[in-house]
Amino acid sequence: MHFHFTEEQEMMRKMVQDFAQKEVLPEIERMEKEERFPIELIRKMGELGIMGIPIPEEYHGSGMDYTSYIIAIHELSKVSAALGVILSVHTSVGTNPILFFGTEEQKQKYVTKLATGEYLGAFALTEPHAGSDAKSLKTTAKLDGDHYILNGSKVFITNGGAADVYITFARTAPGASGISAFIVEKDTEGFIIGKQEKKMGLHGSNTVQLTFEGCRVPKSQLLGLEGDGFKIAMANLNKGRVGIAAQALGIAEAAFEHAANYAKEREQFGKPIAHNQGISFKLADMATKIEAARLLVYRAASLIERDIPCAKEASMAKMFASDTAMQVAIEAVQIFGGYGYTEEYPVERLFRDAKITQIYEGTNEIQHMVVANNLLK
Repeated sequence: MHFHFTEEQEMMRKMVQDFAQKEVLPEIERMEKEERFPIELIRKMGELGIMGIPIPEEYHGSGMDYTSYIIAIHELSKVSAALGVILSVHTSVGTNPILFFGTEEQKQKYVTKLATGEYLGAFALTEPHAGSDAKSLKTTAKLDGDHYILNGSKVFITNGGAADVYITFARTAPGASGISAFIVEKDTEGFIIGKQEKKMGLHGSNTVQLTFEGCRVPKSQLLGLEGDGFKIAMANLNKGRVGIAAQALGIAEAAFEHAANYAKEREQFGKPIAHNQGISFKLADMATKIEAARLLVYRAASLIERDIPCAKEASMAKMFASDTAMQVAIEAVQIFGGYGYTEEYPVERLFRDAKITQIYEGTNEIQHMVVANNLLK
């Protein structure tokens, strides 16, 4: 099956490609060396409508389709995987929960600003003892008059040090049905942004710990009803997973392109190394896996766009694309040889960036479980 993009989608692709080459590429070194969060680039993305691609125009979004949004993550991630995940988290799990579960007042207050990039969104679910097992979270929220009092901690929160709005999950009663969701603003009393994690890759993306110490959140910030939290957390998982799959696809394509170009130029024994079977077969395998990943990613995107249940397809796309990103990055470093192990060439960065795609938005072990459970129904 071959996916043909519409004229509007191709325009989106070209616009994001141009932005990535002209605006993002010159900032890569600063993001890597200084671990600099690219807030200026995010503001420019907001001006271009990239921060709210699938958000309806009535809430100041671009009003475009989900596939256009996936195209944007894919193209950004070819140049900066960090920007790819910033956009994915902001939209899929930082904005969509309010759009789909919020009151009209909440949508007008937050979605309108998130869609334009004026606000940046984050998703606070993971805890020190609750990663894949989200139902075991321990952060509590107790009603006290017109406020909920939150106590607990979160870890590995993407966009955490820079976000304005955090979709936060806390326990209001025992059991999975006792988890509730809240919209927490960054300046809320008792809400503490902790240390920024020193990561292997994605140096331009903030990942922090959060602490809630008697954090007073107005009752009006409850998202949905009490007990809706787990449903809200799970509702956008497919969209989030396809977003990360698109990020992984971008990483894989970039690594392949660098490796292929290098193999054509690098000469050993009187000829380009691309003409050696050991290298040409690597490139053939890399290209084949990338093409398969691309089809899985855009097939899952098309199902989401048509509102067709696709837990299996989303997990397949995330699992295969992230494994492909890692495998292709490894081979790209190998093709570069010793040079690939140095910071002078981008495959070293792509190798480091690729690994996390197998872990976040549900580890690939969890994706295997989702696929298997759907197959055995």
